[in-house]
Amino acid sequence: MSTQNKISGRPPAFLYRNRELHCESASLTTLAEQYGTPLYVYSGTAIQGRFREFDQAFKSIAHTICYSVKANSNLTILRTLASLGAGFDVVSGGELERILYADKKAVSRVVFSGVGKTAPEMDLALRSGILLFNLESEAELEVLAQRAAKLRKTARIAFRVNPDVLAKTHPYITTGMREHKFGVPITKARHLYSLAAQFDWLEPAGISVHIGSQITEVSPFQKSMERVLKLAAELMSDGLNIGYIDAGGGLGISYDGGPANHFAKSVREYSKALLGPLSKSPFHLLLEPGRSIIAPAGALLTRVTYVKENSGKRFLVTDAGMNDLIRPSLYGAYHEIVPVKLSPKPKPSKFDIVGPICETGDFFARDRQFPDVAQGELIAILDAGAYGMSISSNYNTRPRAAEVMVEGKKARVVRRRETVKDLLAAEV
Repeated sequence: MSTQNKISGRPPAFLYRNRELHCESASLTTLAEQYGTPLYVYSGTAIQGRFREFDQAFKSIAHTICYSVKANSNLTILRTLASLGAGFDVVSGGELERILYADKKAVSRVVFSGVGKTAPEMDLALRSGILLFNLESEAELEVLAQRAAKLRKTARIAFRVNPDVLAKTHPYITTGMREHKFGVPITKARHLYSLAAQFDWLEPAGISVHIGSQITEVSPFQKSMERVLKLAAELMSDGLNIGYIDAGGGLGISYDGGPANHFAKSVREYSKALLGPLSKSPFHLLLEPGRSIIAPAGALLTRVTYVKENSGKRFLVTDAGMNDLIRPSLYGAYHEIVPVKLSPKPKPSKFDIVGPICETGDFFARDRQFPDVAQGELIAILDAGAYGMSISSNYNTRPRAAEVMVEGKKARVVRRRETVKDLLAAEV
């Protein structure tokens, strides 16, 4: 009888069968042999399941789950979510083009965020018929008003307000305070909405808030929602028809796995924090999850190129580098890393797990207890579905990894591996 060892908190995406790591029912060893490494591997079942978990948690009110495209913008992932009724949160014209390419019908469920939208990006969004522009300054308001008037297209708008609520997360990914570049002070919002109402081709239709990313305590979400609803009441008393409340995203995940029911519990607590203040309100709620849907559904599969020792310091040098997954180098972010094949009697040692990039900051883990694996063996960096491939680069002229989607036993390439020829083709 086959033995099956689950990685806590990550089924059905990644689990051990007969001491070998699988994505759903597909062997990672087989995938590496078939498609090479480094390789991003995603579980289609996990992506769909986590989206449905979100959708179910907010079923008591009108809502749209607008997946944050920046987390992972692979077209197959976007098509999968669009088929489930997802909306999308985009922050560039390029991301909007991806939605148009993946599923044109879904563009009516797009919210356009971002602090630096250009006039051509606004034109594309206006012509495409997106749901809502989340504006971040008075200057942006004026440009959008000009573009909408020129194209004779009505733009539904919300201002992204900073509720001045501190979110306990990494300083690079907290966004809701007055000293951050994002949004407008909530104290100035009423004035800005009155300005917006004066333009013929702008329709003030919502309020947006986003206080940061990888937030694991729900109290900041509730506090920010209470402040937003107070503003909404003021705007409606001014005669504005506010129909949408965009609560942003930011719900964090447990990067060390946690109990198997951690995600379901986390989403329930998150929904209670938002639905409490919203329970008797008439608004359509927009949510922008990204990481919490896609991160645990993906892993970066890499092969140990060398095992090295320098004066007692031990290194596992892998064929993946910071160009493939920059989060540990950029944020000091933790990712659980596991061998693809479990040894019957593992002998853990302390290693730095590093890549081949010519930078001291090219690492995935430092002083990590890890089984004593040999040169050529495979390891998997977990929870890499979000902000992995989407922030990858070609530093050191390294072609980017292939991406594979798994559903059950079936695996298919959803992005082919780049070649050096691809990299050189655009250069003149």
